Order: sequence, then structure tokens, then C-alpha cells
Amino acid sequence: MPGSDLRVQLQTDPRYGVEGASERGVLGLTLPVPRLEDVLQGKVWAAQDPTRRPSKRQKDLADISRLLEAHPGLRARVPADVLPRLI
Repeated sequence: MPGSDLRVQLQTDPRYGVEGASERGVLGLTLPVPRLEDVLQGKVWAAQDPTRRPSKRQKDLADISRLLEAHPGLRARVPADVLPRLI
């Protein structure tokens, strides 16, 4: 809705399971929220997908960089072929 602060991203890829998600309150709604490690893994998959538009892959790499800035302990979860491509 116009003016709403809520942004929802739905994933239909079967690799994105909800078993690690926890129910959390988000702007008055109870939603399954994935673990940080699962969000990172999804971004890695997207950045490695050769069929994805290059501009989208760049956004995924930027998202990975932001995750690592905020949570440096996740760096070991990023594959060696992705690390040199980070901004």
C-alpha cells in the first residue's frame, strides 16, 4: 500500500526451506523470518546464478558485502569464487 513500511520478498525456489525460520513480529504481523545464515546462502546462490541479470548479481554481491560488514563471522560461509567479487 502507498506509504507502507512493509516490504515482503517471497521465494519459490525449493532450496529456500522454512525449517530454520523463526516466527517474529514484523510491523504488527507474525511472519517466518529466515536465519541470517540462510539469507546469506540465498544471496550466494543468486550471485552465482549465470542466468540472472548482471545488475541483479551486482546487487546480490552488495547485499553479501553488507551482511559481512555487519556480521564478519559469516565470512567463512562465502565461497572462494564469490569473495574476490565483493565490493
